[in-house]
Amino acid sequence: MQILDQNAIDFFERYLNNPSPTGYEWNGQKIWMDYLKPYVDTFITDAYGTAVGVINPDAPYKVVIEGHSDEISWYVNYITDNGLIYVIRNGGSDHQIAPSKWVNIHTDKGIVKGVFGWPAIHTRKSGKEETPKLDNIFIDIGAKDKKEVEDLGVHVGCVITYPDTFQVLNENKFVCRAIDNRAGGFMIAQVARLLKENNIQLPFGLYVTNSVQEEVGLHGAEMITHTIQPDVAIVTDVCHDTTTPMINKKEQGHIEMGGGPVVSYAPAVQNKLRERILGAAEKNDIPFQRLASSRFTGTDTDAFAYSNGGVPSALISLPLRYMHTTVEMVHKEDVENVIRLMYETLQTIKSGETFSYFD
Repeated sequence: MQILDQNAIDFFERYLNNPSPTGYEWNGQKIWMDYLKPYVDTFITDAYGTAVGVINPDAPYKVVIEGHSDEISWYVNYITDNGLIYVIRNGGSDHQIAPSKWVNIHTDKGIVKGVFGWPAIHTRKSGKEETPKLDNIFIDIGAKDKKEVEDLGVHVGCVITYPDTFQVLNENKFVCRAIDNRAGGFMIAQVARLLKENNIQLPFGLYVTNSVQEEVGLHGAEMITHTIQPDVAIVTDVCHDTTTPMINKKEQGHIEMGGGPVVSYAPAVQNKLRERILGAAEKNDIPFQRLASSRFTGTDTDAFAYSNGGVPSALISLPLRYMHTTVEMVHKEDVENVIRLMYETLQTIKSGETFSYFD
Protein backbone atom coordinates (compact mmCIF):
# COMPACT_ATOMS: atom_id res chain seq x y z
CA MET A 1 0.00 0.00 0.00
CA GLN A 2 1.50 3.31 -1.09
CA ILE A 3 1.14 5.79 1.75
CA LEU A 4 2.36 9.02 0.15
CA ASP A 5 1.91 9.63 -3.56
CA GLN A 6 3.16 12.71 -5.38
CA ASN A 7 -0.24 14.38 -5.15
CA ALA A 8 -0.07 14.02 -1.37
CA ILE A 9 3.43 15.52 -1.22
CA ASP A 10 2.32 18.41 -3.44
CA PHE A 11 -0.58 19.05 -1.07
CA PHE A 12 1.74 18.93 1.94
CA GLU A 13 4.02 21.54 0.35
CA ARG A 14 1.12 23.82 -0.60
CA TYR A 15 -0.45 23.45 2.84
CA LEU A 16 2.78 24.16 4.73
CA ASN A 17 3.75 27.14 2.58
CA ASN A 18 0.42 28.87 3.21
CA PRO A 19 0.52 31.00 6.39
CA SER A 20 -1.91 29.86 9.08
CA PRO A 21 -1.14 31.81 12.27
CA THR A 22 -3.15 31.19 15.41
CA GLY A 23 -6.44 33.04 15.11
CA TYR A 24 -6.08 33.39 11.33
CA GLU A 25 -6.23 29.77 10.18
CA TRP A 26 -9.05 29.94 7.63
CA ASN A 27 -7.05 30.10 4.38
CA GLY A 28 -5.09 27.03 5.41
CA GLN A 29 -8.32 25.32 6.40
CA LYS A 30 -9.78 26.00 2.95
CA ILE A 31 -6.75 24.33 1.33
CA TRP A 32 -7.14 21.37 3.69
CA MET A 33 -10.87 21.03 3.11
CA ASP A 34 -10.45 21.23 -0.66
CA TYR A 35 -7.99 18.31 -0.54
CA LEU A 36 -10.13 16.29 1.87
CA LYS A 37 -13.45 16.80 0.06
CA PRO A 38 -13.31 13.65 -2.15
CA TYR A 39 -12.70 11.45 0.88
CA VAL A 40 -15.45 12.52 3.29
CA ASP A 41 -19.25 12.79 3.21
CA THR A 42 -19.68 16.23 4.73
CA PHE A 43 -17.98 18.99 6.73
CA ILE A 44 -18.54 20.69 10.06
CA THR A 45 -16.98 24.09 10.78
CA ASP A 46 -17.28 26.45 13.72
CA ALA A 47 -17.11 30.19 14.32
CA TYR A 48 -13.38 30.17 15.11
CA GLY A 49 -12.28 28.11 12.12
CA THR A 50 -11.97 24.48 13.19
CA ALA A 51 -12.83 22.19 10.27
CA VAL A 52 -14.07 18.60 10.47
CA GLY A 53 -14.49 16.18 7.59
CA VAL A 54 -17.07 13.54 8.50
CA ILE A 55 -17.33 10.00 7.16
CA ASN A 56 -20.60 8.18 7.91
CA PRO A 57 -22.18 11.16 9.70
CA ASP A 58 -25.41 9.36 10.65
CA ALA A 59 -23.66 6.77 12.80
CA PRO A 60 -24.40 7.21 16.53
CA TYR A 61 -20.89 6.17 17.62
CA LYS A 62 -18.26 8.83 16.90
CA VAL A 63 -14.49 8.51 16.61
CA VAL A 64 -12.21 11.52 16.19
CA ILE A 65 -8.78 11.62 14.60
CA GLU A 66 -7.29 15.07 15.15
CA GLY A 67 -4.45 17.45 14.42
CA HIS A 68 -4.18 21.21 14.78
CA SER A 69 -3.87 23.72 11.98
CA ASP A 70 -2.30 26.81 13.54
CA GLU A 71 1.30 27.99 13.51
CA ILE A 72 3.15 30.25 15.90
CA SER A 73 3.56 33.88 14.88
CA TRP A 74 3.98 37.43 16.20
CA TYR A 75 1.76 40.47 16.67
CA VAL A 76 2.73 44.08 16.03
CA ASN A 77 2.69 45.58 19.52
CA TYR A 78 4.38 48.98 19.31
CA ILE A 79 5.60 51.26 16.49
CA THR A 80 8.34 53.76 17.35
CA ASP A 81 8.46 57.31 16.07
CA ASN A 82 11.32 56.37 13.74
CA GLY A 83 9.35 53.49 12.20
CA LEU A 84 10.66 50.39 13.96
CA ILE A 85 8.23 47.71 15.12
CA TYR A 86 8.25 45.82 18.43
CA VAL A 87 6.33 42.58 18.80
CA ILE A 88 4.64 40.19 21.19
CA ARG A 89 4.16 36.47 20.75
CA ASN A 90 1.15 34.74 19.22
CA GLY A 91 1.92 31.27 20.55
CA GLY A 92 5.38 30.08 21.50
CA SER A 93 7.50 32.03 19.00
CA ASP A 94 11.21 31.86 19.77
CA HIS A 95 12.88 35.24 20.28
CA GLN A 96 16.35 33.75 19.97
CA ILE A 97 15.95 32.79 16.30
CA ALA A 98 14.38 36.10 15.24
CA PRO A 99 17.41 38.33 14.42
CA SER A 100 18.16 38.45 10.65
CA LYS A 101 14.94 36.62 9.74
CA TRP A 102 12.64 37.92 7.01
CA VAL A 103 8.99 38.37 7.99
CA ASN A 104 5.63 38.88 6.35
CA ILE A 105 3.35 41.39 8.08
CA HIS A 106 -0.27 40.67 7.17
CA THR A 107 -2.29 43.84 6.55
CA ASP A 108 -5.56 44.78 4.89
CA LYS A 109 -3.45 46.12 2.00
CA GLY A 110 -1.58 42.85 1.58
CA ILE A 111 1.78 41.51 2.75
CA VAL A 112 4.37 44.02 3.95
CA LYS A 113 7.91 42.62 3.98
CA GLY A 114 10.30 43.28 6.83
CA VAL A 115 13.31 41.93 8.68
CA PHE A 116 14.17 41.36 12.31
CA GLY A 117 17.17 43.69 12.58
CA TRP A 118 20.15 43.22 14.92
CA PRO A 119 23.22 45.34 15.67
CA ALA A 120 26.29 44.44 13.60
CA ILE A 121 28.98 42.39 15.35
CA HIS A 122 31.39 45.32 14.97
CA THR A 123 29.25 47.47 17.27
CA ARG A 124 28.93 44.96 20.09
CA LYS A 125 31.32 44.63 23.02
CA SER A 126 32.93 41.22 23.38
CA GLY A 127 31.87 39.52 26.60
CA LYS A 128 29.11 42.04 27.23
CA GLU A 129 26.86 41.30 24.28
CA GLU A 130 23.10 41.56 24.58
CA THR A 131 21.29 38.34 23.70
CA PRO A 132 18.01 38.42 21.74
CA LYS A 133 15.08 38.98 24.10
CA LEU A 134 11.45 39.81 23.62
CA ASP A 135 12.04 43.41 24.65
CA ASN A 136 14.97 44.07 22.28
CA ILE A 137 14.10 42.33 19.02
CA PHE A 138 12.49 44.60 16.45
CA ILE A 139 11.30 44.62 12.84
CA ASP A 140 12.50 47.06 10.22
CA ILE A 141 10.31 47.51 7.12
CA GLY A 142 12.46 50.26 5.63
CA ALA A 143 10.15 53.07 6.74
CA LYS A 144 11.50 56.44 7.87
CA ASP A 145 8.88 57.06 10.55
CA LYS A 146 5.69 55.85 12.20
CA LYS A 147 3.46 57.57 9.64
CA GLU A 148 5.11 55.72 6.76
CA VAL A 149 4.64 52.42 8.60
CA GLU A 150 0.94 53.18 9.10
CA ASP A 151 0.53 54.36 5.49
CA LEU A 152 1.68 50.90 4.39
CA GLY A 153 -1.22 49.42 6.37
CA VAL A 154 0.75 48.21 9.38
CA HIS A 155 -0.90 48.80 12.75
CA VAL A 156 -0.90 47.34 16.24
CA GLY A 157 -2.48 43.89 16.06
CA CYS A 158 -1.24 42.93 12.59
CA VAL A 159 -0.06 39.34 12.63
CA ILE A 160 3.46 38.44 11.47
CA THR A 161 4.71 35.15 10.02
CA TYR A 162 7.96 33.85 8.59
CA PRO A 163 8.04 33.19 4.82
CA ASP A 164 10.25 30.05 4.95
CA THR A 165 8.97 27.35 2.59
CA PHE A 166 8.95 23.57 2.25
CA GLN A 167 12.20 21.77 1.42
CA VAL A 168 13.24 18.13 1.16
CA LEU A 169 16.63 17.44 2.74
CA ASN A 170 18.68 14.37 1.80
CA GLU A 171 15.71 12.82 -0.06
CA ASN A 172 13.63 11.81 2.96
CA LYS A 173 13.58 14.67 5.50
CA PHE A 174 10.80 17.24 5.24
CA VAL A 175 11.85 20.71 6.45
CA CYS A 176 9.67 23.77 6.93
CA ARG A 177 8.22 26.14 9.48
CA ALA A 178 4.84 25.05 10.89
CA ILE A 179 5.32 21.30 10.54
CA ASP A 180 4.11 21.66 14.14
CA ASN A 181 1.40 20.80 13.54
CA ARG A 182 0.34 21.20 9.95
CA ALA A 183 1.79 17.70 9.66
CA GLY A 184 -1.06 16.49 11.86
CA GLY A 185 -3.72 17.85 9.52
CA PHE A 186 -1.82 16.37 6.60
CA MET A 187 -1.59 12.92 8.19
CA ILE A 188 -5.24 12.65 9.20
CA ALA A 189 -6.21 13.69 5.66
CA GLN A 190 -4.09 10.83 4.33
CA VAL A 191 -5.87 8.40 6.66
CA ALA A 192 -9.19 9.52 5.17
CA ARG A 193 -7.76 9.13 1.66
CA LEU A 194 -6.54 5.59 2.31
CA LEU A 195 -9.86 4.54 3.83
CA LYS A 196 -11.65 5.79 0.72
CA GLU A 197 -9.20 4.36 -1.80
CA ASN A 198 -9.17 0.96 -0.10
CA ASN A 199 -12.97 0.92 0.32
CA ILE A 200 -12.78 0.45 4.10
CA GLN A 201 -16.26 0.66 5.64
CA LEU A 202 -15.98 1.69 9.28
CA PRO A 203 -18.82 0.77 11.69
CA PHE A 204 -18.88 4.28 13.18
CA GLY A 205 -18.75 7.92 12.22
CA LEU A 206 -15.22 9.18 11.69
CA TYR A 207 -14.59 12.86 12.43
CA VAL A 208 -11.38 14.01 10.76
CA THR A 209 -10.74 17.12 12.84
CA ASN A 210 -8.34 19.97 12.13
CA SER A 211 -8.54 22.22 15.18
CA VAL A 212 -7.48 25.84 15.60
CA GLN A 213 -5.70 27.69 18.40
CA GLU A 214 -3.78 24.78 19.91
CA GLU A 215 -0.67 26.92 20.24
CA VAL A 216 -2.36 29.29 22.69
CA GLY A 217 -4.09 26.75 24.93
CA LEU A 218 -5.88 23.92 23.07
CA HIS A 219 -8.89 26.19 22.56
CA GLY A 220 -10.07 24.89 19.18
CA ALA A 221 -10.19 21.33 20.47
CA GLU A 222 -12.00 22.50 23.61
CA MET A 223 -14.71 24.07 21.46
CA ILE A 224 -15.15 21.38 18.82
CA THR A 225 -15.29 18.46 21.24
CA HIS A 226 -18.54 19.86 22.62
CA THR A 227 -19.93 20.08 19.09
CA ILE A 228 -18.94 16.56 18.07
CA GLN A 229 -19.36 14.87 21.47
CA PRO A 230 -17.08 11.98 20.46
CA ASP A 231 -16.89 8.53 21.99
CA VAL A 232 -13.17 8.10 21.21
CA ALA A 233 -10.40 10.51 20.18
CA ILE A 234 -6.99 9.73 18.66
CA VAL A 235 -4.87 12.86 18.50
CA THR A 236 -1.67 13.39 16.55
CA ASP A 237 0.90 16.10 17.18
CA VAL A 238 4.68 16.40 17.16
CA CYS A 239 7.22 15.67 19.90
CA HIS A 240 10.92 16.37 20.32
CA ASP A 241 13.64 14.34 18.68
CA THR A 242 16.04 14.34 21.63
CA THR A 243 19.16 13.12 19.79
CA THR A 244 20.42 16.57 18.74
CA PRO A 245 22.85 18.61 20.91
CA MET A 246 21.87 20.42 24.11
CA ILE A 247 18.87 18.23 24.95
CA ASN A 248 18.92 16.33 28.25
CA LYS A 249 17.58 12.81 27.70
CA LYS A 250 17.22 12.31 31.45
CA GLU A 251 14.55 15.04 31.32
CA GLN A 252 13.16 14.63 27.81
CA GLY A 253 13.55 10.87 27.23
CA HIS A 254 15.08 9.23 24.17
CA ILE A 255 13.09 9.86 20.99
CA GLU A 256 14.70 9.60 17.57
CA MET A 257 13.59 10.84 14.18
CA GLY A 258 13.26 7.79 11.93
CA GLY A 259 12.43 5.54 14.87
CA GLY A 260 8.70 5.50 14.22
CA PRO A 261 5.56 7.02 15.75
CA VAL A 262 5.68 7.94 19.43
CA VAL A 263 2.95 6.60 21.72
CA SER A 264 2.45 8.62 24.90
CA TYR A 265 1.89 7.62 28.51
CA ALA A 266 0.10 10.27 30.58
CA PRO A 267 -2.98 10.53 32.81
CA ALA A 268 -5.01 11.94 29.90
CA VAL A 269 -4.13 8.93 27.74
CA GLN A 270 -6.70 6.19 28.25
CA ASN A 271 -4.73 3.01 28.89
CA LYS A 272 -6.94 0.55 27.02
CA LEU A 273 -7.04 2.76 23.94
CA ARG A 274 -3.27 3.16 24.07
CA GLU A 275 -2.83 -0.62 24.27
CA ARG A 276 -5.12 -0.97 21.25
CA ILE A 277 -2.79 1.35 19.33
CA LEU A 278 0.30 -0.57 20.44
CA GLY A 279 -1.38 -3.83 19.45
CA ALA A 280 -2.07 -2.46 15.97
CA ALA A 281 1.56 -1.40 15.66
CA GLU A 282 2.86 -4.82 16.66
CA LYS A 283 0.42 -6.73 14.47
CA ASN A 284 1.29 -4.66 11.40
CA ASP A 285 5.06 -4.42 12.02
CA ILE A 286 4.93 -0.66 12.46
CA PRO A 287 7.94 0.61 14.45
CA PHE A 288 7.07 2.76 17.44
CA GLN A 289 8.61 4.59 20.40
CA ARG A 290 7.28 5.40 23.86
CA LEU A 291 7.13 8.72 25.68
CA ALA A 292 6.17 9.49 29.29
CA SER A 293 4.45 12.87 29.62
CA SER A 294 3.88 13.15 33.36
CA ARG A 295 0.89 15.32 34.40
CA PHE A 296 -0.33 16.34 30.95
CA THR A 297 0.58 15.87 27.29
CA GLY A 298 0.44 19.57 26.38
CA THR A 299 -1.54 18.64 23.26
CA ASP A 300 -5.18 18.58 22.21
CA THR A 301 -5.34 15.10 23.76
CA ASP A 302 -5.88 16.82 27.11
CA ALA A 303 -8.81 18.86 25.77
CA PHE A 304 -10.59 15.83 24.34
CA ALA A 305 -9.87 13.55 27.29
CA TYR A 306 -11.36 15.87 29.90
CA SER A 307 -14.44 16.94 27.95
CA ASN A 308 -18.01 15.66 27.90
CA GLY A 309 -17.62 13.68 31.11
CA GLY A 310 -14.41 12.05 29.89
CA VAL A 311 -13.59 10.79 26.37
CA PRO A 312 -11.17 7.86 25.91
CA SER A 313 -8.27 9.60 24.19
CA ALA A 314 -4.74 8.75 23.06
CA LEU A 315 -1.81 10.49 21.44
CA ILE A 316 0.37 9.39 18.52
CA SER A 317 3.22 11.82 17.96
CA LEU A 318 5.60 12.54 15.10
CA PRO A 319 9.27 12.96 16.11
CA LEU A 320 10.47 16.42 15.10
CA ARG A 321 13.74 18.32 15.29
CA TYR A 322 14.03 22.06 16.01
CA MET A 323 10.45 22.68 17.17
CA HIS A 324 9.18 26.26 16.93
CA THR A 325 11.91 27.27 14.52
CA THR A 326 11.68 27.88 10.77
CA VAL A 327 13.57 24.64 10.02
CA GLU A 328 11.42 22.05 11.75
CA MET A 329 12.43 18.63 10.42
CA VAL A 330 10.69 15.24 10.23
CA HIS A 331 11.47 11.93 8.56
CA LYS A 332 9.27 10.81 5.66
CA GLU A 333 9.10 7.25 7.02
CA ASP A 334 7.82 8.51 10.38
CA VAL A 335 5.09 10.49 8.61
CA GLU A 336 4.09 7.37 6.68
CA ASN A 337 4.12 5.20 9.79
CA VAL A 338 1.97 7.59 11.83
CA ILE A 339 -0.56 7.46 8.99
CA ARG A 340 -0.36 3.65 8.89
CA LEU A 341 -0.78 3.37 12.65
CA MET A 342 -3.92 5.52 12.73
CA TYR A 343 -5.30 3.72 9.68
CA GLU A 344 -4.77 0.26 11.18
CA THR A 345 -5.96 1.24 14.67
CA LEU A 346 -9.26 2.60 13.37
CA GLN A 347 -10.04 -0.78 11.83
CA THR A 348 -9.82 -2.44 15.26
CA ILE A 349 -12.41 -0.17 16.92
CA LYS A 350 -15.95 -1.52 17.23
CA SER A 351 -19.05 0.61 17.44
CA GLY A 352 -20.22 0.96 21.03
CA GLU A 353 -16.86 0.27 22.68
CA THR A 354 -16.41 2.12 25.97
CA PHE A 355 -12.83 1.06 26.69
CA SER A 356 -14.03 0.74 30.29
CA TYR A 357 -11.72 -0.76 32.91
CA PHE A 358 -14.76 -2.39 34.54
CA ASP A 359 -16.25 -4.38 31.66
